Amino acid sequence: MSNGAKRFIKIFAKNYKQYKGPGSYSANGVPVLCVHCHHDKFDLGHAQLNTALFTFFNLDFANRSASTLTCGRCGFIHWFKKGIERVY
Repeated sequence: MSNGAKRFIKIFAKNYKQYKGPGSYSANGVPVLCVHCHHDKFDLGHAQLNTALFTFFNLDFANRSASTLTCGRCGFIHWFKKGIERVY
């Protein structure tokens, strides 16, 4: 493999890791900061908000879901019912 190709792959991998890794987010136009340690980098996740009635009837798929942001420093999980945006 040529030197230029190796360098391209290294730069691409670094940028991809930054893109997919922890990032900064805003909720309703307000920057999100960790309430525990005030860090501003988070991993995005999603969680289903199950209810007893829907679970009883095996209709869990019909429940709402929430977005979660896990702090990259301390691991505190923040829950958001409304949309959040990544601001890089």
